[in-house]
Amino acid sequence: MTQAELFTLLKTTGYPVSYHHFATPPIPPYIVYLRAFDHNISSDFKVHGKFKFYQIELYTIIKDLTAEQKLEAVLNDIHPGYDTTEAYIDTESLYQVIYSIPIKSMI
Repeated sequence: MTQAELFTLLKTTGYPVSYHHFATPPIPPYIVYLRAFDHNISSDFKVHGKFKFYQIELYTIIKDLTAEQKLEAVLNDIHPGYDTTEAYIDTESLYQVIYSIPIKSMI
């Protein structure tokens, strides 16, 4: 899966989506995603592929289980082995749910 394909799938939630940040954030809920790190698949001193770990962030004004379920339905189709953390950002008055998901890429 490519980053462009990930973007297209995230857009199916119906929420605004941007890589890394919005210049001017839209009204929540919205999604921001970024490539957090890579993990190489290698043997015999050769890289054969890699897992690209993306961080997908859902921002909401209230604890929005419907928005979370909508995003998680998309993520389950990509890779059901994602990790989730949650925080409340006082300075923004927003809830943030962060999903970390690996996407395999062959070289």
